[in-house]
Parts: sequence; C-alpha cells; structure tokens
Amino acid sequence: MTDGPPLIVTRPEPGNAATVERARAMGFDARAMPLFAARAIDWAAPAATDFDALLLTSAFAARLAGRGLAELASLPVYAVGAATARAAEAAGLTVAMTGSAGAQRLLDDMTSANIRTILWLCGRDRSDFDARAAAITTLPCYAVDPVPVPAEWDALIAAPATLLAHSPRAAQRISQLAGNARAHLSLVAISPAAAASAGDGWRDLAIAGHPDDVAILAQARALWHKGEK
Repeated sequence: MTDGPPLIVTRPEPGNAATVERARAMGFDARAMPLFAARAIDWAAPAATDFDALLLTSAFAARLAGRGLAELASLPVYAVGAATARAAEAAGLTVAMTGSAGAQRLLDDMTSANIRTILWLCGRDRSDFDARAAAITTLPCYAVDPVPVPAEWDALIAAPATLLAHSPRAAQRISQLAGNARAHLSLVAISPAAAASAGDGWRDLAIAGHPDDVAILAQARALWHKGEK
C-alpha cells in the first residue's frame, strides 16, 4: 500500500506516533500531522467515597491526571476503549470494564449494573451524552488544544489522501482545513459523532467499527482496497 495515497494521522501525541507505527506496519504511507496537543490542567480530587465508579473516556485522563489520581485508586474504572484501559492500569487503577462501543453504550452498561454516582475524569472540551438515571460529576483534568498546521499539510491534501479523525473536534478541524479539497479526500472517523462533525462533500466518509485505533485503521484499509477496484 505504500504506493497508494498517503494516510494522514492528525491525533495528538503520543497517540500519533503509535498510530503511524501501526499503520506503516500494515503497509500504509502514513504521515504524522498532529493538529492538537494535550496538556495537564489543575484539578483537585474529590472524596472517592462519594462515588461508585470512575469513568474514563480518553487515555489522556489517566496519563495527565498526575498525583491526584492516586486519591481515586479505590474506585473501579470503566474505560472507553482498550488504550484507555491500558493507560488506567499503567497509572495504578483497577479496570472493571472496557467498553468497545463508545461512552454512551458503556454508561448504559454501568447504569444497568446499578452504578448511580459516577465521577467522569475528562477533558476540558468533551462531547456530552445522556446520563440516563446516573448522577455524573464531570471533572476536567486535561485540555487538548489546536496547534499550528504542519508545514506539509497543504501539499499533502492537494492530492488524494486518506485522513483519520480520532474525535469529533479533530473531524471538525480537518473539515475546516480541507475546504474544497474534500472532494478528492477520504476521511475515516472513529465514531458516528466524529463523522457527523466532518460534514459532507468528502470523496469517501467511513466510520470505524469500534472506537479504537485498530478499527479505524482497518476501515482505512477497506477504503484503500475499495479505491483499487
């Protein structure tokens, strides 16, 4: 596939490098074009005894939370995606469940298990979802900010390419930066919400089967094979 169109990876580090490495091992001409960077922000841990569980929807929460995370170590963790679960375990937390179909589905599973008071350790900018019957306390511990567009961006999107959108915010920024070039560009979104944020006008717009890196790359490979025919 290295003789095909480039695969543009836009997610922040350290995930960008991991995706590029995985993509190149699959044969893609993968290019690292991060459009955001993550950073820790100040936060204070509440009493863990006030909650039934800790919800993590991004690995950044576990990676960037810092020392305050130890005060929540008694709470079982419900993580969206395998990468988030691995980051939680690396930070010394105990993962009770790893969801594979997005935050809403995981929350539904939690409320079905009678988990009612949930602490959501999250980013400053986040997508909302239906709390169902649960009481969710949101606690931002990191921020993901836009960074300057890489110098190679305009040249890369001037010809056919496939872009990966690992979040709704990423999809929205990619769409804005692509402009009319969308007509010859393909985009693979990690979720239906990310696809909706990407808007219309793409040569191809596909959604990963699961909200994780393996699935988004599998969908990119399916698009590449489709283009060969």
